[in-house]
Amino acid sequence: MQRLLEVKELRKTFYKNKVPFVAVDGVSFDVNKGECLGLVGESGCGKSTTAKIITHLTAPDAGSVLLEGAETLFLRGKKERELYTKIQMVFQTPQDSFDPRRSLGDGIMESMRNQSMPKARAKERMYELLDMVELDREFASRYPHEVSGGQCQRAAIARALAPGPELIICDEATSALDVTVQAQIVDLLKKFQKEQGLSLLLICHDLALVQTLCDRVLVMYQGSVVEQGVPDEIIMHPKEEYTRVLVDSVF
Repeated sequence: MQRLLEVKELRKTFYKNKVPFVAVDGVSFDVNKGECLGLVGESGCGKSTTAKIITHLTAPDAGSVLLEGAETLFLRGKKERELYTKIQMVFQTPQDSFDPRRSLGDGIMESMRNQSMPKARAKERMYELLDMVELDREFASRYPHEVSGGQCQRAAIARALAPGPELIICDEATSALDVTVQAQIVDLLKKFQKEQGLSLLLICHDLALVQTLCDRVLVMYQGSVVEQGVPDEIIMHPKEEYTRVLVDSVF
């Protein structure tokens, strides 16, 4: 398979009251084009920090992130904005990721307008995206606090799809939803991965979800990747003690 994203030896240390905490410790992995890669582990293991480094929300202490062979960590200005058309993120609490003062439609159109797309075309495309995520077009005029968590997450997926990305990073994107809505969001993600050839990086702690959606899975513990493989192999025949404990806690 053709490699899309290469993460090499990422390291990040935070300090609390001058006491160091190593959040990410030498993390390396690849994401292939059209692949869904799962990144699992307990809260605080470094999953979200890794995602934030990839998307420039956090600066690493060391390491490299390559998209289609080109380094991305040092991009700034126009080049950094171009990166955001290729990599998008869907967060755990979608209401917090939208501007509460603006409608969902405006939020979905924002990236298209930033790419200088004419307003009329951006609006037309926004309605197309609402259709794709199975939201009625009247949701365009609603505000984040006026819709349910599942509806807002569908709008967040529409917003992520708007610039035509190659990779979508889902950071616990379904964990705040009830089981039925969670399944609907997973089905949407699977559909877009298949129809549009999207690559997905699914960050979560739910091994059952990873088994359903992912082609490969990485297990993180205390800032490091301790095991990787296909989901069924990881779940049925874990090699590391931490992975066995994680599997037992879920199944």
